[in-house]
This record gives sequence, C-alpha cells and structure tokens, in this order.
Amino acid sequence: MGDKLLIRAYNVEVGDCIYCRIPNARVHDDGRLDDFHILIDCGSRGKQSLLQTALAHIEDNLLPDTPDGRKRLDLLVVTHEHQDHIKGFDPDNFSNIHIHNIWMSAAMDRDHPQAENTHKLHGLASAAMRGLAEQGISLSPELAELAELYSIGNDDALQALQKTLPQNNGIAPLYVHADMSADALKLPLSGATIRVLGPENDIDRFYLGKEEKTALRGIADGFAAAPGAAARQETDRMPANIGAADFRRLKARMLSNALAFADLDSKIQNNSCIVLLVEWRGRRLLFVGDCEWEHDFDEGKQNGGWNVMWHRRRAALDAPVDFLKIGHHGSINATPWNDRQDASVTEPGTILDAILPLPPAGTAPTAQALVSTMRKNYKTIPDSALLSVIGRRVANVRSYADALRESGFDAAGMPLFDEFEKAWIQNPQPLRTDFENLVSGKDFIDVEIEA
Repeated sequence: MGDKLLIRAYNVEVGDCIYCRIPNARVHDDGRLDDFHILIDCGSRGKQSLLQTALAHIEDNLLPDTPDGRKRLDLLVVTHEHQDHIKGFDPDNFSNIHIHNIWMSAAMDRDHPQAENTHKLHGLASAAMRGLAEQGISLSPELAELAELYSIGNDDALQALQKTLPQNNGIAPLYVHADMSADALKLPLSGATIRVLGPENDIDRFYLGKEEKTALRGIADGFAAAPGAAARQETDRMPANIGAADFRRLKARMLSNALAFADLDSKIQNNSCIVLLVEWRGRRLLFVGDCEWEHDFDEGKQNGGWNVMWHRRRAALDAPVDFLKIGHHGSINATPWNDRQDASVTEPGTILDAILPLPPAGTAPTAQALVSTMRKNYKTIPDSALLSVIGRRVANVRSYADALRESGFDAAGMPLFDEFEKAWIQNPQPLRTDFENLVSGKDFIDVEIEA
C-alpha cells in the first residue's frame, strides 16, 4: 500500500471530504522524499460530528511535522465556498495539524477585479436569502437546503480559511486558477504534478456572462442594495397604500427574486470551483469539485465549468483518466454525459467519451471512480441513471440492490427511492459513500492507484 497512490472519500452525507496521499512525492529542504498529503474540501450538509471524525482519522495518518507534535498537511484545497465543502473548517478541528499550503478558487478572492460582478450577485443572494430566513418563510426541503448555503455559519468557515488558519500556520492563502505555472503554485513535489484546469481567471466573463452582468446591474440598482432588508421591511406589516392581493403578489415576487439570485449564484460558484488534474507515474486523476456542464459552450454567455475547460484546456482534458472524483455528489448535471439517451452526438457526451471511454468489446474497464453522496430529498442528487452510465466505464463498481438486501437494509425506506433509485439499483454503480456505509458500516471509501 505504501507505494500506491491513495484516494479516500469520507462518509459525510451530502458533502466532500477527500484525502489523497501521493507516495514519495514530497521534497524536503534536505532532499529527503516522503509522502505528499492533500485534503480536498471538508464540508457537509449533515452532521458536524461526521467531519470531526473524518479529520481525526486523517490526522492519525499524517506524519509529525513540528517540535510540538503537530502533523503535516502539505496542501489544503478549497474548491468553492458552499457549506457542503467548507463546513468543517473550524480552526479547533485543525489545532494539531500544520498546514503548508492553502488553495482556494480565484472566485473566492473578494478583491479579484475579474469577479466583481460575481461578488455583487453573491452579496444580493446572501442578503435576500437571509432576509427570507429571518421571516421564517416555509420552503421545500430542496429550497431550504439552498437557503442554508447563505447561513452565518458559512461566514465563520470563510473567516477561518481566509484569515485564522493562514495566520495559525504562518502562510497566505493562494487563490488559484487555470494557467498558473508550477512555479506560481509553489509545491515541493517530485515525480508528480498537480495542474489547475479550472476556474479561468476571468470569472465574470466565463461563468457569469455579459447578459447576466447587464441584468444584474439593473437589478442591483432597482431592487436596492439589500433585498433582504426590503423583504423584512415589506413583510413585517401590511402597507397602507397597497391592497391585500397586491401585497401577496409583492411577497411572492420578492421570494421568487431571492431564489433566482441564490440559484444563479450557487450555479456560478459550482462552475468556478477548483478542478485539479493530478499526474503521477503515468496515471491521471481528475478531481472536479461541483463543476457543472451545459449542452454547449457559448462565448460571452454564462457557461458550465466543464464546457469552459473543454474549450480552453482541451489538450489536458482530452485523454482517458485513471480516476474520477464524480462531481457534485452524483448530480445529473455535474458529470458530462449524453443525457438525451439517443444516438445524437453532444458536447457533454464527447467529453465523457474522452475521459472515461467505454472499454472495447470483450474487455473490462480499468479506470476507477467514487462519489461522496447520500440519497436525501434531492431530485437530481444522486442521479442513478448517470451513475449507471459511469458504472459501465469504471472497474470499481457494485450492484447495491443485492448488497443492501444482504445487509438487511430496506432501501425502499429512503427518500425518493421509488422515483430515483428503484429502476437503477440493480445496475453496477461506482462506489458510493452512502451505500457503502449502509452495507458495511465503513466511514470511508478507499481507491488505490498503482504505478
């Protein structure tokens, strides 16, 4: 195991906490080599205790690095600022870990001039959603979890990532984007490379788009600087100069606007997340965060992160990978595929065929994949039809119908099982953190890559 590259995905419900160990790739000042340790995200929409358990286990596997016994983490990667990727970044959780490098998406840099409009949108979305939360407006489970992305707790995690953890470790965070050279990324690596394929540096241009910029400017000017404050003011009491029916329509419009802000902002954060290509001894590993795809790339419009990479970084992406971290917890729009399920050629289908080609007839696939997920009240997370498609292209798969039945778990009791799992659960799927935990009680899934 010591000479194999390890990827470990912890069971944190809907969220990512991914540990990676690259053997003999860390170069010390005296020329010694030992393992290079990476943590990609630490978040969940579930219990904080799951993250604390995962971090304690990671800490146990790290090497001592300081005279006081703190362990060494060579690289902490924060793909984007959603709760299910940053919730665990409480400084107390890292008090015994010495972090050498912190990478965050360029979209998270509040001073980045090429993300000015994106940050304006985020401010509007945050104010609007917090205003709705203060009103106690009833939302569907899916929309309620969208609203949670704008909680005060997210501010605390960002403060820890951008200020407290860097100060505690004597470093500055690096906001990364595609096109950065190895020298700019400043990693003491030997025999391995880590390339950033996304996001592009011009966040507004590629992920927001010109039309959305114009619309946002008008909304920001007309809807005022704080839609949440407007919602609080208007919904506290019935105004004297408006009828009851008009007032109800006004509240409905403000709710619709708030959700529209949040939905667009959430989508842009996903598309501008960090995407990493790790290359080691001829092997290629792709970590894609929550990157989404659209059917086509359109210059100057809002684009999916996968489409941007395909058009800007195709030379790096247009080849089979040995490992794929399945994006966005198995969401239908986070791994490019031909969702039309016909013979037509689509850009997403072409991308999937490039990175995870179907094996020739009579042969078995060799690539591996895993997905950090949990069946909850989402209609698109995870998408079992997509996972079944990926399952035909990777080696580490399981038919969970039999495994769950043998474990004594009644899968029919899951939320949305009949609608979104039942028709596909007999098919081989890539390893899933939720089902592996139910089947065996495991707190994590391991994938090992041989040279």
